Amino acid sequence: MTVDPFRTASEALSESGGNLTELARPFVRFLPVTGASVSTFGSLLSAETISATDARAQRVDELQFDLGEGPCWDALATRAPVLEPDFATSASWPAFTPAIRQEDVAAIFAFPLMFGPLEIGAVDLYSSTPGTLTARQQKQALVLSAVVSRILLRHAISEATTPETTTFSRRLIHQATGMVLAQVGSTADDAYLLIQARAFADDRPMREVAEDIINRRIRFGDLSETDEVTP
Repeated sequence: MTVDPFRTASEALSESGGNLTELARPFVRFLPVTGASVSTFGSLLSAETISATDARAQRVDELQFDLGEGPCWDALATRAPVLEPDFATSASWPAFTPAIRQEDVAAIFAFPLMFGPLEIGAVDLYSSTPGTLTARQQKQALVLSAVVSRILLRHAISEATTPETTTFSRRLIHQATGMVLAQVGSTADDAYLLIQARAFADDRPMREVAEDIINRRIRFGDLSETDEVTP
């Protein structure tokens, strides 16, 4: 029986139990890269390297944070993958490019970490030799990035909030979840997480956000992450 490296990586990530330090490792299991890192930054979460497969992967993040430029910043700003297949011929980032050339890094591929409208961070993949990713590999990396986004968001919310416990609050949130589900066309779990995330981002109780959703003061657009990639 042929083993599908991507599916193996997906299962490893899903079964990680929310162990944040291991979030980067599944990416190197199915992609032609040397190392990987997962970082949070932007308006929602503080700038931090959450997971790195090796010291050089961590250094890739560190340089981008220190210099304020690089593939991860562009990936989150454009909400799309940023691929740099060969730094020997690159002039994309005036400060980051010459700095990374000193680190034995020949190529970097950055993928945004997002959940609906929320910007969470990025996944950086580096290679010590020049090269690129196929369209399928990019799609697979985006799928794993979406899973990582959910894990990071749930962790941040659980660390910062207390659950809603009153019957009234639960009823409001249930009603709001149904409305969000209809808006984003995703699962009930994702609709609920969007409400949690909005409350977390605004530093408000979920009940208040649910009331705004029910009264149509808050509306969510399509949730575009793809959860499955067929062989």
